[in-house]
Amino acid sequence: MITNESLFKARFPGLEEDLGEEMLSKGKILEAEANDVLMQAGQPITSTMLLLDGRIKIYREDEEGNEFLIYYLEPGSACAFSIMCAVNNEVSQITAVAETESTLLSIPFAESISWMRKYGSWDEFVLRNYRQRFEELLLTLDQIAFRSMDERLLFYLKRKIDAEGPQIRISHQEIARDMNTAREVVSRLLKKLEQRGAVKLERNKILVTNPEFLKG
Repeated sequence: MITNESLFKARFPGLEEDLGEEMLSKGKILEAEANDVLMQAGQPITSTMLLLDGRIKIYREDEEGNEFLIYYLEPGSACAFSIMCAVNNEVSQITAVAETESTLLSIPFAESISWMRKYGSWDEFVLRNYRQRFEELLLTLDQIAFRSMDERLLFYLKRKIDAEGPQIRISHQEIARDMNTAREVVSRLLKKLEQRGAVKLERNKILVTNPEFLKG
């Protein structure tokens, strides 16, 4: 039987043993269902979340309710942007929603900040996560600013394959929401990909039959 402690050690092997013990004793294990909102834009941040299992979607939302997908949190990572907001005593700039059933370790920010001074491995982990997320954000901005819609869709599907494998359970409307475009546009582009043999479309599911095609 896999315990939360063993799962934590497997996901975060680079942290010092003393730090790991402190995190498990002072943190709180949270279980989230799919579609649970874990962090809301505009609200104060009092803790950071380390993802032990599952997948979390991080996005921003404009005044009209349109979503802008930033990145996904995978097991073994933390939301570095939320950590930086807390350090600067700012409210959350992003929204975090569980895409699947997820297990998280919630860490009080007061502890998180003190560990950055006390443990080199935690300071390195936070900086590495921030750098990775920043690079992902630049890739996303590059797709929006300089790529056509069909190129953006390929980029989106690549992300999904990395997270879920070749069977992607998602509706055309959900893709359109993430890409901030119309469902009809997504459906038309997916149909083209199906005609080219790259994907097979089913109800609320996309089967990637030729991943090499998506690599361009």
